[in-house]
Amino acid sequence: MRAAAALLMLVLALAGCREGAGGAAPGLPADPAAQCARQGGAWRELASGPAYCEHRTRDAGKACRSASDCEGACLARSQTCAPLRPLLGCNAILSDAGFEMRECLE
Repeated sequence: MRAAAALLMLVLALAGCREGAGGAAPGLPADPAAQCARQGGAWRELASGPAYCEHRTRDAGKACRSASDCEGACLARSQTCAPLRPLLGCNAILSDAGFEMRECLE
């Protein structure tokens, strides 16, 4: 009797795993582009890589001396807050301690 109950539970558990049974897996967004838009971002798809959610920063262009002064990155050359996050490519930025470093995001 216990074996039959265990088998029934296994069958029911596996039935919930079949494709098309309720959308996305628990904890994963059903539509990442829609979730990005709900968070105020713009969904970007790169030809050379994965898609990502891009956000405009509220403090773009504000003077900064370290990364902690900005919502995104603090650009080293202009010492201003970056307009977007993430900031793709290779950029000279200021660390939280105010030291210049090179950050590359692709």
